[in-house]
Amino acid sequence: MAQTDKREVWLRGPLQDMPPLLQPVAHALLQAREEVEALMQEYPATLLWERPAGVASVGFHLQHLTGVLDRLFSYARGQALTQEQLDALATEGKCPEAECRVQDMVQMFSKQVDKALEQLRNTDAQKLLEPRGVGWAQIPSNVLGLLVHAAEHTMRHVGQLTVTARVVQNKAE
Repeated sequence: MAQTDKREVWLRGPLQDMPPLLQPVAHALLQAREEVEALMQEYPATLLWERPAGVASVGFHLQHLTGVLDRLFSYARGQALTQEQLDALATEGKCPEAECRVQDMVQMFSKQVDKALEQLRNTDAQKLLEPRGVGWAQIPSNVLGLLVHAAEHTMRHVGQLTVTARVVQNKAE
């Protein structure tokens, strides 16, 4: 359906070329992208790092949304994190450049969602219960558990991002 369809993504029907068991994961990721893009459309960069009541900043959530998808999908592929991923994790919550642009951060998240959707399309449903280790401790999980957690974790941070952004903007007005 057209992107102008105002229904939540999961109500728009199945996604083409997406394995049936992974449709809910894909729907959640697409919903997250739509919500982030709409919320951040006019968001001022000067408010990115504000932390009302000590909660995580909007900038942190935008970086974390991108990073956590990358990390969890790497684990789902059975890969350890790269040094680049570890470096990105270490900079979440900080502006690594002289100026962080909101739309650049939103675009990075959108590209990560595209990568995740491609991985979902290419995931063999017969391998969803294959064991996977998480982190240095190799905490046991499986492919499906990691993919579902990636979607759940993403939506949780979109909710936190939404509240923080609205509080910060309201306070600034």
